[in-house]
Amino acid sequence: MEITLSPLESSLSKTFLTSIYQVNDGGNIRTCLQCGTCSGICPFGYIMQYPPGKMVGALRTDIFDQVIKTDSVWMCVSCYACTEFCPSDIPITAGLMTRAKEEMVLAGNIPTELQSALENTQRYGNPLGESPRKRADWAMGLQPEVNILGKTRQPVDVLWFVGDYASYHPRMVSATKALAKILDALGIKFGILGPEENSDGDSQRLAGERGLFEMMTQKNGQVFKKYQFTEIITTDPHAFNALKNEYPSLGISYPVKHYTQFLAGRIEQLKPLLKKTIQTKIAYHDPCYLGRANGIFDEPRDLLKAIPGVELVEMSHQRTNSLCCGGGGGGMWLDGFQWEKAHTRLSEWRVREAVAANADILAVACPYEPPRFEDAVKTIQTASHLKVRELAELLAEAMDL
Repeated sequence: MEITLSPLESSLSKTFLTSIYQVNDGGNIRTCLQCGTCSGICPFGYIMQYPPGKMVGALRTDIFDQVIKTDSVWMCVSCYACTEFCPSDIPITAGLMTRAKEEMVLAGNIPTELQSALENTQRYGNPLGESPRKRADWAMGLQPEVNILGKTRQPVDVLWFVGDYASYHPRMVSATKALAKILDALGIKFGILGPEENSDGDSQRLAGERGLFEMMTQKNGQVFKKYQFTEIITTDPHAFNALKNEYPSLGISYPVKHYTQFLAGRIEQLKPLLKKTIQTKIAYHDPCYLGRANGIFDEPRDLLKAIPGVELVEMSHQRTNSLCCGGGGGGMWLDGFQWEKAHTRLSEWRVREAVAANADILAVACPYEPPRFEDAVKTIQTASHLKVRELAELLAEAMDL
């Protein structure tokens, strides 16, 4: 069927293509081979009316308005698989998919549950809608007392950017406390921002809200300037990705590590403290924004292998080919929408792989993942024995903290 374009519709494709050129390596979109690799590797590509490859085709044929009229782009979880395996090195995740979501947000074509998370972020500084005053409540009762920089004003070696889910989610509080105890046991002089910390904004950016991301960036940047520290560590790979790769373009640049990098750099100091044997088989899940997006694969595995009694087993998809938990790019706030479309969850696929690898424990290093995988375990009959543990929890147990 022949499609007649109005001047406005034709302009949308051209304007959108120009905006992709502005993304690093965005001009590579002109070299797209239409091989279909991106659509094939996409975990939800089979359910999208316009998977990535077809979106590029729509741009080339000047009918991108047809893409914006559908809602299939919200099935994208920004897992970077399409970008990783593109033979033409097109920044599909950061360019094509994120820009398409921005157009959807501008057009008001946005699922209600995602809209709520974005509104919560704007209002409260976190997508969960929790009070900023409660951001450091997880630390209550810990000894020694966690250093909240707004109270002590003390210079520290390490600023720990705790993050939204690590601060607020009930499942993550034990893991956050565990990391605090590990840092204390290693003698690290650290502090947190507590009520002054705002969402890193990375998942909101990848869900199409660039303006909200820039607002969070500026708020965090202003707080960083108030305190003296040498480097930043993050609990969340998404925060790590934002601080390392996105904040510098807005004039906010500090040395930053994910906590697994930080601890792996002190593994010789850590090993003598790992006195308790944990006799178990562990499968490690590579978080998309630690692994594929930033190339950090070995450090978490090195930490797990340092625990006495641990046998590390690999799932069929691992490292660059790892499956996504489904939480990135706004997916954390689109479970209902995506379930209606696919009637399956990526977290369930991953749990099945851990069972197939004969793992007793599925180890994770991202605060999005424990609640997602634990919910998945409950729905899979063969996974009733599988435990989901955050890496810091396992280390703290081996240290008998």
